[in-house]
Amino acid sequence: KPAKRLSSDSNSHEGAVAGEISALEEAFRKFAVHGDTRATGKEMHGKNWSKLCKDCNIIDGKNVTTTDVDIVFSKIKGKSVRTITFEQFKEALQELSKKRFKGKSDEEALQEMYKLIEGKGPGLTGVTKTVASPTVSRLTDTSKFTGSHKERFDASGKGKGKAGREDLVDNSGYVSGYKHAGTYDHKVQGNK
Repeated sequence: KPAKRLSSDSNSHEGAVAGEISALEEAFRKFAVHGDTRATGKEMHGKNWSKLCKDCNIIDGKNVTTTDVDIVFSKIKGKSVRTITFEQFKEALQELSKKRFKGKSDEEALQEMYKLIEGKGPGLTGVTKTVASPTVSRLTDTSKFTGSHKERFDASGKGKGKAGREDLVDNSGYVSGYKHAGTYDHKVQGNK
């Protein structure tokens, strides 16, 4: 019964059992859905492909540039489609691995390429880091707020949300700041 043994071994070099996905595919899916709420994770747009190449250091500026990445993407995807599948993604990596790891054999280069990507997700590049500077902490300390801003936070410094912002509307018909509000009736009555 050698045929049976073969089928169970054929998955082992992938490092993934059916149903589980490899670290490479997981990374592919994370990048594929990045920034696209409708994405299924089965195919990847050019924009996310470039992001993956940047975030995983495939683009090193010497051997592989953003242009190379775009060219490979265009070459691998179908004529009328704007995305690549996971299989095409692996092809694209193979193409790039030859450039990125020049001295290595195709197989080694590809393994190195996978190592760069496996387990990665889209890095939030360009996201502003919060800086704890004394100026900022002074400006954001709600206990020191005055005026109408003071009313927007409770004692613990948590914002009250809408309740803290909304002025209750005065429907008396007088403009705010009018001193003799409510005296109309008795002026009119007084003159009769």
